[in-house]
Amino acid sequence: MLPMLLEAVLSVGTDLELRATLQHIVDWATRLIGARYGALGVVDPERGRITELFTTGLTDEERERIGPLPDGHSGLIGALIEDPRPLRIDDLTADPRSCGVPEGHPEMHSFLGAPIRVHTEVFGNLYLTEKRSGPFTDDDLALLRVLASQAGIAIGNARLYEAARQRERWIEGAAAVTTALLTGETAADALMTVAERARILADASAGVVLQPTEDGGMEVVAASTLDDPGDLIGTTIEPGSDVLVQLLGGEPVFIEDSATDPRMTTHVRHRFGPSMMLPLQSGGRLIGTLALPRRRGGRPYTAVDRLLASQFASQAALALVLADAQHNREQLAVYEDRDRIARDLHDLVVQRLFATEMMLESTRRRAAGVGSGEDELLGRAVDELDSTIQEVRTAIFALQQPPAEAPTSFRGRVLRETGGAAVLLGFQPSVHFTGAVDALVQEPHADQLLATLRGALAAAHRRAGVTAIDVEVDATVTLPDGGPGVRLTVTDNGVRDDGGAGTTTTWTGG
Repeated sequence: MLPMLLEAVLSVGTDLELRATLQHIVDWATRLIGARYGALGVVDPERGRITELFTTGLTDEERERIGPLPDGHSGLIGALIEDPRPLRIDDLTADPRSCGVPEGHPEMHSFLGAPIRVHTEVFGNLYLTEKRSGPFTDDDLALLRVLASQAGIAIGNARLYEAARQRERWIEGAAAVTTALLTGETAADALMTVAERARILADASAGVVLQPTEDGGMEVVAASTLDDPGDLIGTTIEPGSDVLVQLLGGEPVFIEDSATDPRMTTHVRHRFGPSMMLPLQSGGRLIGTLALPRRRGGRPYTAVDRLLASQFASQAALALVLADAQHNREQLAVYEDRDRIARDLHDLVVQRLFATEMMLESTRRRAAGVGSGEDELLGRAVDELDSTIQEVRTAIFALQQPPAEAPTSFRGRVLRETGGAAVLLGFQPSVHFTGAVDALVQEPHADQLLATLRGALAAAHRRAGVTAIDVEVDATVTLPDGGPGVRLTVTDNGVRDDGGAGTTTTWTGG
């Protein structure tokens, strides 16, 4: 028996992977004592219940029939958790503590149990039943206690190794997120990167990022799941909920079972069990919340899980802030460069072109009547310069617009053109829309109308005395052929070439 015990002690300490070590322990305990069935229950000291159960001697069908894990609050399993001392029973059926046995459980009579301690903490319990050669003896109990003692040392080493590996993975994940965010991802992609990486690291069913809404609630803006995340996007936590008060205050929320916790009010809560909700904040600024729910019935998060995930959330929040600041700096640099180019074009190129046009116009007037051919040639040169000046001014308007993403709606594109023109005009043109312009104005008419608008704004800027411009887009026009159309009217109060006041530009398309 001693050689077999030594072999068992050496075997359980050879594997540093925790789950493999636990399975080795229960397998060797069953083999050493000669029991038919064995189990090792991992005890959660915070909750006083079994979180994982490693078994031997049971088939997959028998495990399926037994059902979920025991709660650890009743029966002999609960007795050992409440009073962690070695226990031997010859007949389970005669012991009053033996209760709550589920249907489908194999018939068992003899029982042997011993706690596994890691340092002074009870990590779990070893359970053996049905010795093949008769009832369990005191020698069997002594052997089990020795094996449990050595198992505690092996489990302690495996836990240290597992914690180091886990911490390493979280650190690598945080570094990868920081690198990804600082390479120029969009805001939506950045949040998705945080959600997906955290889900993988936490072994969660979903990784979700929520952000505050205008009404004081929180809304899911990014979600990473193994399934379709469509029903998660847009899910909101209503203002005033207990969870929201903690989150908006920058406090983490840890939930045992999302489906039954009264603090959870979303329509998707029934799908999830244990969950962590961690604030994404940096420098007192709350960016949002990182939620990591596991599936219903999944393993609860440990204290180490909570600590590492909280550290990851803090690092991710800092990376998001840095990425946003970097994006703003890059955008500002582009804007300043475009503004400089626009000023150079306006102050140098346009003025010189305008002066050359005036010189040619003066020459044409002095040479009037000398020769029709030369007069026509000078006229064409003046027209070409005038057209060139308008094109350059249009380019200046485009450069003065903020370097942001172009608006997708036609209404937004019109407002962007007039907003860009306001930079050079010194005032904001008045814009009016009639009809459902976004729905009625389609390509290529939208591009034609916008080109006409740019030209009209450039021409208005060139005229003296312009202090007001009215832009009207009417999408309720009926064309001569009876079809629907759109009309653009641009009116300014500047001085015309003939000395009159006010100019109107009109464009109509179908």
